[in-house]
Parts: sequence; structure tokens; C-alpha cells
Amino acid sequence: MPDQVFTNLLDLSRLPWFDQRDGRLVLSDPSVGPAIDMHTHIALAYLLPMRLDLYRATAHTEHYLPSCCNIDFEVYQNRNFTPAALHALKRDLTLGSLGRGGMRATHTVPNLVREMDELGIVHSVLLPIELPYISKNAAHALEAARHEPKVLSFGSVHPIVDRVPTRLDEQAHAGARGVKVHPAVQLIRPDHPRAMALYRQCSARNLPVLLHCGPVGIELKSGRRRTQVALYEKPIAEQPQTKFVLGHAGALQMERALDLACRYPNVWLELSGQSLSNVRTILDRADPDRVVYGSDWPFYHQAIGIAKVLMATAGREHLRAKVLYQNAAKLLGLAR
Repeated sequence: MPDQVFTNLLDLSRLPWFDQRDGRLVLSDPSVGPAIDMHTHIALAYLLPMRLDLYRATAHTEHYLPSCCNIDFEVYQNRNFTPAALHALKRDLTLGSLGRGGMRATHTVPNLVREMDELGIVHSVLLPIELPYISKNAAHALEAARHEPKVLSFGSVHPIVDRVPTRLDEQAHAGARGVKVHPAVQLIRPDHPRAMALYRQCSARNLPVLLHCGPVGIELKSGRRRTQVALYEKPIAEQPQTKFVLGHAGALQMERALDLACRYPNVWLELSGQSLSNVRTILDRADPDRVVYGSDWPFYHQAIGIAKVLMATAGREHLRAKVLYQNAAKLLGLAR
């Protein structure tokens, strides 16, 4: 196989499945088949109302990992950030969230769909994140899914707010395919009693829960404490009827998340951010029917995760359709 370090995004065209077209990276091998991206976001807003036009197309998407950066497939993905790019990411997600510009202004529905079309992705799942009473990100994501049929959306209800069952019912009625929980951003442990109650309500509505899982190394210490994979076992073990998708497959604690997936049949692993060797390990040891592709767009171009799945399944191509499409389709209720 080719070298696993790429000088920039377009250098992925050295791989046999990709090509360059008008300065953009595209999937050129039709045999790869359709894909579902289980982990994407459009611009989020907190404190102030959304000030961006989420339906505005721009010439380029400003991914948080710039297309000019080196991409080493053998490290956790955020290790490819330069100090300057990491600083820009943090500023855009904090102070930038109060304004109308910045990189966030390109994190829109048509920009996501354009990238999907270039890579054979038939559905992307939006994962909104709510804070108590100062955000309406779930409403924006669910509206986007109604506006664009290629986009699906999870809901988000912060566990400490009132009327959790009613809010879940409203989001399910609006088309939510599951619920996103982010312990680091929402500042609540995954095994907190209020979080446990939320999972039970999700299970009663047959809504899978996608949890940001594992420390990623660039979050605040408060978030790092709340995302230790050991904290996820209690809800998984005590609520076997709830379907838990561990986002980033445990991030920097992949082995612990993989252990949970091997021991509990209600656990799926979502691959965004993982190194190529870790993707191979997961496909070696996990139930291949409970592993799904995700990109974490717009942090990263969607092709990066696809490329890792394709490389990891070389010689065992029968797994590709499962990881890229079939497993997610079943989880989301799309399978016929």
C-alpha cells in the first residue's frame, strides 16, 4: 500500500480510489458503493441566536484541519493540527460562535452535500449539541434534515433541563433518528443520574444514543475528566435495551471502548478520528455488524475517514459495505 503520510488533502489522490477534479478530491472508484456518514455537524450557536445562513453555499469549505496540512494516518487525527490551526479552531468554536463570519460560515448544508456528492455519501447524520436553555441547535439540525433529504439528524436534549420526555417526543416527531450526548461540551458525566434517565427515555422511544466517547487531548481538563471511557460502562451495562454508539470509538482510549463493544451487544463503534492501525484493530476484533464510518465534518474532510476504511479492508472487501453503509442503515431504520 502507499505511504500512510500525505502531504495535504489532495495527496490522497495517490490512493487507488480517489482522484482530483477541478482542485477537489473526489471518489473515482464506483465499486466502493454508497456510504453513510454517522458523525457530522453544521455550525452551532450558543447564547445568541444563530446568525449564520445555514443554507448558503460558498466556493470552499474551511475544514478545521486545513487542506494544506500534512495528514498522518498513523496518529489520532487531531494530532495533525499545527499549533496555528488548533488555535484557529478553538477561537472559531468559542468567540467565533457569537459572530457571523469565520470558518463556521462555511459549515453549511449545501457545502456538506457538495462534499457528500463528490464522495458517494448518500446520507450524513447531523449531531447537534445543546446546552441548557441557551441554544437551539437541535431545531436547526432537524430543520436542515427536513430541507435536505440527503441529510439526517439526531436530536439533543441536555439531561438537566425540565420536560425531557416532552422534548424528546417533539424531536422524534420532527424526525430525530437518535440523540447526541457530549459529556465534554455539556459538562455532565455519562453516568450522571440525569444522563441515565435520558438514556432510558431514549430507549423507550427506540432512539439510539451517540455519545462523544473518550478524551481527544485538546479539550479542557473538565471535559477530559468526563469522557474517560471507564465512565461509560455503567449506562451500557445497566441499560442493555439502549443502543449506544461510542463516537470516535473511544478516541485516545480506543482499546477500552473496543473492550466495551466486545463485551456488550448494545454498543456500536463510530470510527471518526481513529488512526489507520486502530481501525484495522477494531475490524479485527469487534463485531463487524456494529462498526460505522464517521468523519466529524467539518473538523475533517469526509474523504479521510473513507480512505482509512478502504485501506483497512484491503483483502477483506466484504467488510466495506457493512462499515460504510449497511450497519448505519440498520441502526437508523433505513434498511429494507
